[in-house]
Amino acid sequence: MLAVLGIMAVVWGLGRALRLPGGVIWSLIGVIYIAVLVVQLIFPATHPLRMATGGGSEGWLILGGAVGLVGLYMQGLGWLKRRAMPVDETRTEAQGPFAPGELNRYARHVVLRELGGPGQKKLKKSKVLVIGAGGLGSPVLLYLAAAGVGRIGVIDDDVVEASNLQRQVVHTDGRTGMPKVQSAMQAMEALNPYVEVRPYQRRLTGEIAGALIAEYDLVIDGTDNFETRYLANRVCVEQEKPLISGAIAQWEGQVSIFDPARGGPCYQCIFPEAPAPELAPSCAEAGVVSPLPGVVGSMMALEAVKLVTGAGETLRGQMMIFDGLHGESRKMRLKPRADCPVCAGRGAKG
Repeated sequence: MLAVLGIMAVVWGLGRALRLPGGVIWSLIGVIYIAVLVVQLIFPATHPLRMATGGGSEGWLILGGAVGLVGLYMQGLGWLKRRAMPVDETRTEAQGPFAPGELNRYARHVVLRELGGPGQKKLKKSKVLVIGAGGLGSPVLLYLAAAGVGRIGVIDDDVVEASNLQRQVVHTDGRTGMPKVQSAMQAMEALNPYVEVRPYQRRLTGEIAGALIAEYDLVIDGTDNFETRYLANRVCVEQEKPLISGAIAQWEGQVSIFDPARGGPCYQCIFPEAPAPELAPSCAEAGVVSPLPGVVGSMMALEAVKLVTGAGETLRGQMMIFDGLHGESRKMRLKPRADCPVCAGRGAKG
């Protein structure tokens, strides 16, 4: 009997050393146990094999019964522990739409009281369109992808140039000459393969703006021309979609949310008409310090996360102005205009 127990112990030790599943190890030991019982019950009492394995079945039956009772006790104890353990409702709710192992990526979100599992689930289900894959679009796209926004659309008709790389961090030197939307998609998918990226290699025009914006929950405008800004604003007002808008020049930037459907002004309430070209030079003409788009673009991405999840206070009806040269920021209240040709002061009425 001791020899058989020794064999069982060797099987157990080898199984643990080889990191076999516990069920496999116990199955092998069970096979040995059943074989010994068969020998004890079938062979004559004087048979050498029966004598070598204990000489009788009584001891084995007692041993098997004892092991069975211990096993039942351990299973019952585990069941009671699971019943007594508090359920992590946040994690259970959040796990639903996520791929196995994906939720661990967003662990720092899940532990935030203002986001948690429900907030991450909203991000996963959200659809955000980003206009422009340049200076502001770069940090916006990277942080939306990192945050786990389910679908991210990016529209831009430009290609990556060497002069972009000083500030447009979503692109790399090796992707010079590539369409910006394709370059951005490669960076976003490399950062988070669980997000869906939809690239649109073209300029936003009146012919496509309505149908395109209709596919998304909110729009982020990171362009540098007023024609596109006014177009995006008009369509967002028509479809009651929030518009996060940002702008940068030299050392300063600004961020706001235009959303008349929910009590705020629209873009044209604040900027009734485009300024003269000499009053609003482009980055190519006036220059821009390298980290500034990262600061302002990150603020825009943060506002998107808050809008989607309902966390905190957003910049709806406010404008954040950041002065990078002097390290200052300030906020301004923005009000709808009743004579606005786009929203007619709808935000004030709401």
